[in-house]
Amino acid sequence: MTWALAVAAGAWAVFNPDPPGRVLLGVVALLLAFAGVYTSVARPRLAADQNGLTVRGLTGARSWPWAEVNVRLVRTRRLGRDAATLEVDAENAEPPALVVLGRLDLGTDPEDVVEELLKLRT
Repeated sequence: MTWALAVAAGAWAVFNPDPPGRVLLGVVALLLAFAGVYTSVARPRLAADQNGLTVRGLTGARSWPWAEVNVRLVRTRRLGRDAATLEVDAENAEPPALVVLGRLDLGTDPEDVVEELLKLRT
């Protein structure tokens, strides 16, 4: 979807007769293309197996064994509604890391992911 919007904005920028509008639409097309790259390359961000966790990002992937990782569900109130996030705390790793993943990063409800991770960990 994001790629289609980026192409549409780029085409609209090319055929737009207004020069300031071309610049604005070109910037929008570039931002949408970046979002498309991010969603294509970095997702899904979390992978788990019996050995541990792997978290992917634009710069690469980081893996930790289960002994170095604490996983917890955090509920916060934002903009008048409750939001759940998954915290992966690799405080025993070298270097230490804290990764916070939301519904968009996981592709599903963080509560369901925590349950599955706890099953894998045991």
